[in-house]
Amino acid sequence: MRKFFTFLAAVAFGAAVSAQEPYAGYLFTYFTGNHIDQEQICFALSDDGYNFHALNDGRPVLDSKQISSTGGMRDPHILRAEGDSCFYMVATDMVCANGWDSNRAMVLMRSTDLVNWTSSVINMQKKYKKQENLKRVWAPQTIFDPEAQKYLVYWSMQYADGPDIIYYAYANPEFTDLEGEPRIFFLPEDQKSCIDGDIVAKDGSYYLFYKTEGHGDGIRIAQTNSLTSGHWIENPEYKQCTEDAVEGAGTFKLIDQDKYILMYDVYKKGRYEFTETTDLEHFSVVPQEVTMDFHPRHGTVIPITAAERDRLLEAYK
Repeated sequence: MRKFFTFLAAVAFGAAVSAQEPYAGYLFTYFTGNHIDQEQICFALSDDGYNFHALNDGRPVLDSKQISSTGGMRDPHILRAEGDSCFYMVATDMVCANGWDSNRAMVLMRSTDLVNWTSSVINMQKKYKKQENLKRVWAPQTIFDPEAQKYLVYWSMQYADGPDIIYYAYANPEFTDLEGEPRIFFLPEDQKSCIDGDIVAKDGSYYLFYKTEGHGDGIRIAQTNSLTSGHWIENPEYKQCTEDAVEGAGTFKLIDQDKYILMYDVYKKGRYEFTETTDLEHFSVVPQEVTMDFHPRHGTVIPITAAERDRLLEAYK
């Protein structure tokens, strides 16, 4: 199932800007709540990575009711493609009012300009056999695997009364479908549920941030040197800087700095927290004020160029 949605003519803005152009700001992709009208993808911009302003007056930039199979999209993750040729975005195809165990699909999206997006719905029960016991498909993300030279999509699934496990499959070259059968990507040694995977590549290693779902409800890290053939080394310590339950880790590197921001949703308290680190080991709450004229749920941030920022401002002014 593939659809094309045009919000503004791509010709008006041209193709994606070369990666050689320096980054000048940040794009925050998020949704806002648990009502179907809030289970929509929204964008916000920032110049410094700490102060964000919602685009489109806080309204969605994509229509979930046209794109998804359920009418809702949650947990958006955005990625700049290698070579700066395009952008990939994935999201949970879900309306939580139907139940937390109600969804079976994810949405894959592609854009060359951050404004016009093509999309495909991937329903696990329809695409694959022996999926009768599948209960839910949550929080997909994408990363480029240099060993396979393909884009790897990873997400969590739960079957029957088993744990939530993070699975993976490679996307096809068009980013419209998944290739092959889903395989187990990560399950902690304690065999307990894990969701909301978020991977950071640093110094030849991959750091997987994940939530311990239903037991501790916090963020831990596992590390490997290969996305699909390496051994995961688990760090048992929680990385959030609060005693409250958190989820939806989103990690991004500050432009021209050795500092990373780990943000997460303190979902039972209705707030979002930003922490910082230089080594992906030790984290502290950012010392400066973080401002947002919106309340995000599980989202992600990427750096963008001045031309990309201006294109978004023109599209959603």
